[in-house]
Amino acid sequence: MAKKHVHSFTQNRELSWLRFNDRVLSEAMDETLPLLERLKFVSIFTSNLDEFFMIRVGSLFDLMHVKAHTVDNKSGMTPQEQLESIYRAVRPLCDKRDKLFAEISEQLRAHGVSHLTYAQLETVEQKYVKQYFRTSVLPILSPQIVDTHHPFPHLQNKVIHVCALLKFKSKQVFAFIPVPAALPELLFLPGHELRFIRMEEVLLQYLDEVFNNYTVIEKVCICVTRNADINTDDEADIDVDFRKKMKKVLGQRRRLAPVRLEVSHNISEAFVRYFCEHLTLTEKMIFVTSAPMTMGYVFALPDKLNETKQKALLNPVFHPQYPVRIHKNESILHQVQKDDILLSYPYESMEPFLQMIKEASNDPHVISIKITIYRLARKTKLVEYLCNAAENGKDVTVLIELRARFDEQNNIDWSERLEDAGCSIIYGFENYKVHSKLCLITRKERGEIQYITQIGTGNYNEKTAELYTDVSLLTANQEIGQDANAFFQNMGIGNLEGTYHHLLVAPVSLKSTVLHLIDEQIALGEQGRIFFKLNSLTDIDIIEKLKEASCAGVQIVMMIRGICCLLPQVPGKTENIRVFSVVGRFLEHSRIYCFGSGAQEKMYISSADFMTRNTERRVEVACPVYRPHIQEQLQHIIDAAMADTIKARILCANGEYIKRPATAMPIDSQQLLMTEAMQQVETTPSEPPKPEGFFARWRHRIFK
Repeated sequence: MAKKHVHSFTQNRELSWLRFNDRVLSEAMDETLPLLERLKFVSIFTSNLDEFFMIRVGSLFDLMHVKAHTVDNKSGMTPQEQLESIYRAVRPLCDKRDKLFAEISEQLRAHGVSHLTYAQLETVEQKYVKQYFRTSVLPILSPQIVDTHHPFPHLQNKVIHVCALLKFKSKQVFAFIPVPAALPELLFLPGHELRFIRMEEVLLQYLDEVFNNYTVIEKVCICVTRNADINTDDEADIDVDFRKKMKKVLGQRRRLAPVRLEVSHNISEAFVRYFCEHLTLTEKMIFVTSAPMTMGYVFALPDKLNETKQKALLNPVFHPQYPVRIHKNESILHQVQKDDILLSYPYESMEPFLQMIKEASNDPHVISIKITIYRLARKTKLVEYLCNAAENGKDVTVLIELRARFDEQNNIDWSERLEDAGCSIIYGFENYKVHSKLCLITRKERGEIQYITQIGTGNYNEKTAELYTDVSLLTANQEIGQDANAFFQNMGIGNLEGTYHHLLVAPVSLKSTVLHLIDEQIALGEQGRIFFKLNSLTDIDIIEKLKEASCAGVQIVMMIRGICCLLPQVPGKTENIRVFSVVGRFLEHSRIYCFGSGAQEKMYISSADFMTRNTERRVEVACPVYRPHIQEQLQHIIDAAMADTIKARILCANGEYIKRPATAMPIDSQQLLMTEAMQQVETTPSEPPKPEGFFARWRHRIFK
């Protein structure tokens, strides 16, 4: 079968993502970072890869079984070919991860932080572990052999099991023990230093005590990764309560087909054949890993350290700053009514927004609060304030997305709490996730309706607002407020085709407007300018339009943290496009679109990346930025990123990323913005910084 024509300036989405995760892992190689910060990047790489297998690899397996001849419109590969390329590309990344983990763990021992195997324990520690096993572990284990009376067990997704080949007289059987969820991931050993062993290591060591009537021939720790890509729209009739439907989906996710098996060391051919047969795997889907199969524990280690070790092994503590341009003792609602306010997370605190919702919940002039919620923290003031507003008689409408991947249960729980308090709950649309970040406060004072709108690029999650870079616009622009009001009315009646005059709303107008705005720059030829800050770019229509703009001479710069299916600098195609990525201390998450330059520049902030799922299959919102001082703040963020010579990586025409050349004044954009945020609090300037000095020179060099 002939392959569909593929552009020379595009690349496969999945392989592009793997290159992003490689950039995450590269941060663990940065010897200027403290050791535990480097170990955190190894952990992030690992959890990223887990999710990649569960979702992306899982969806390709589904596609291979349903539409085997479908070809990717960027690379021309079938699902089978993509899977083969993925498994090939992942293996060296895992080898790199294992090597880095071993190197960092060895260096941490010099600081009294020791991740140990059983063989590395001192004699007194081995006695302690043996006693712990017999008193706290053995009584709660659920071992199982596999024979004619004991079927092969269901190995739950990302649950570590100890597996063994056992012999009793002339009979051989396989056996499994799941590491109980009731046990801690790590067993910390007594003493002054931080020494610990993983629980599966303990089980592996004392397996003969569990199966004391057998001889253990071979043993290994294993972990199955399962397909978690469930299409919720196919799971139940549409008249079934959606919350019940999602609870059913979560139960099914735990039983889906395996897409990867991790093993703790090389295993015999008999073991390989056994796993392949019973888990329906091929050998390429089995990965030997010497690093831990789950690494969430890394983020809890700092709490075990004294202050001296924390300073040596961690980044200096940074707390989001309260913006100096906002007066703490004055009503936030009143300040927004005077002029727009932009919050820049995590350099600035989310507190002003939360304070505004709290004020609104008690303001006698506020008649309603409407908000879209995609992800929330486990503990959140926002829900408390929304519930308080409803209990105070306000009309509170919460459009909560129950299909926020891996946050479904959390959102189900919060939706029940909000509903109990009297909030009106909407679950969105059957075939479209609601991913927008929009909040509308409606006041009525002296008979006049007043709107205050918040539009953000990130979730209303108080935890991630300290870890992700996002921007949040608070505005009393009444025309934007009218659009926001129309948006919530349309959501309430299930209308995706509403009309908006300022907001760009997907799927109805965002993509078409972006394409039109690119066309405007194409008409300017070599005077055209485009800048995008995104998490990902995969939408083929936008990619082709950007190629057209490049051929017209438009200068295009894009900061894309993750997937970029467009290849820049391809002669005759994308030679006027430059793409760079920043992976640093914070997750770059904000989406900013800029078209044109100078007084003619049009600037937007948005919840939407340029992925087909965002532009066509999600409800997203982009908001124009009209106020000059807000544009200057955003431009300063952009200029800082453009000037980065430490964390920035340049995407080349072959899909590889390279470091920027060293400069006389090295710049880490995130560190720079952190420093500025702290300095502003100390000096309390009367106005935000302006994009001047060396930033302007950088912009001239990049937008040449």
